[in-house]
Amino acid sequence: QVQLVESGGGLVQPGGSLRLSCAASGSIDSIRRMGWFRQARGKERELVAQIESGMTYYADAVKGRFTISRDNAKNTVDLQMNSLKLEDTAVYYCNSRTSDLRYFWGQGTQVTVSS
Repeated sequence: QVQLVESGGGLVQPGGSLRLSCAASGSIDSIRRMGWFRQARGKERELVAQIESGMTYYADAVKGRFTISRDNAKNTVDLQMNSLKLEDTAVYYCNSRTSDLRYFWGQGTQVTVSS
């Protein structure tokens, strides 16, 4: 089992920045991929960014604005979000995939971009 706890959400004005952090515990050694998803009200959950073996992937909507990073020593994965837009408002979820293809989710953290 893997437990994931997100932090860092909040309210920010358009053009501002936030940094989300996800702390992993449990079967850490089994984690291969970590990522961030988001779900806006009335919409489906979507992949924002992910990282595996140092390789990163970003959704087109966040390329150039968001950066995902992983600290294996601290067992964390962060999402630096810059130039935030109104449409970035959502609940952001941390996700991990293990070597045996099990998926785990955090409880989510709210990000609200509003003037």
